[in-house]
Amino acid sequence: MTSGISRRARVLAVAVGTGVLVPLVAAATPAAAATPAVTCTSAKAGLAAKLKKDITAALATRKGTVAVGLYDRSTNTTCTLRASSAYDSASVVKVTVLATLLWDAKKHDRYLTDRENTLAKAMITKSDNAATSTLWKQLGMTKIKGFLSAAGMTQTKPGANGYWGLTQITVTDEQKLLKLLTAKNAVLSDNSRAYILKLMGQVVSSQRWGTPYGVPSGVTVAVKNGWLQRSTNGWRVHSVGAFKGGGHDYMMTVLTHGNSTMNYGIATIQAVAKVIHKDLAAS
Repeated sequence: MTSGISRRARVLAVAVGTGVLVPLVAAATPAAAATPAVTCTSAKAGLAAKLKKDITAALATRKGTVAVGLYDRSTNTTCTLRASSAYDSASVVKVTVLATLLWDAKKHDRYLTDRENTLAKAMITKSDNAATSTLWKQLGMTKIKGFLSAAGMTQTKPGANGYWGLTQITVTDEQKLLKLLTAKNAVLSDNSRAYILKLMGQVVSSQRWGTPYGVPSGVTVAVKNGWLQRSTNGWRVHSVGAFKGGGHDYMMTVLTHGNSTMNYGIATIQAVAKVIHKDLAAS
């Protein structure tokens, strides 16, 4: 009898060893980690809770993967969702390209040439890809990485082999860049900052969707959007914006992928933007 039990035990051990019970083990594996939550902090009473609730509600029925960043200097308010998740930049990286160009020109104590001004304007206001490729190649990886280092944008990884649209960006770094554009700092001169914001304020009307959606009247808007379809993760649709007026000075980044269409991604970004503008205006 004893030997019979032992033999069955040995058979069981072999069964486990051959993987017969693996499906059972897999079924018992804990479920994937819960979806990350929106986190907000604010010096203004009640604002953080309101923003967290409204941004969460705006995203509740949306498909795809969304990352959000908000910072308002006036109320010291910050909101984040997936702040360190990496996304293919698409055309949002064009702001970084222009910032690099101006940073490098300042280092060499020179103004932009007429040619550079023409390329910069086309790159930002019309999202011209050829102009971007020309400037990206002119700058080269050493200068681009030099600017990212100076700006503290440590999570941004430039696209290889000239593929600037595949630069890896995060909400954290895009918000760092927007902060540099909107306040005095040692990286970009006041003239450089004003020039970038001026061009972002002159983006053609067909590309002024995204973060400016629902902005109150009288608030100035600087925006740059990006969109790119790939075989994995569907459409990447992104929007970064800086807003000033109505007692607020704030910047917003919304990055998305896994969208079925470009318009679906735009609608997701605008659902978030709408509640942010509304909550800040009411605070």
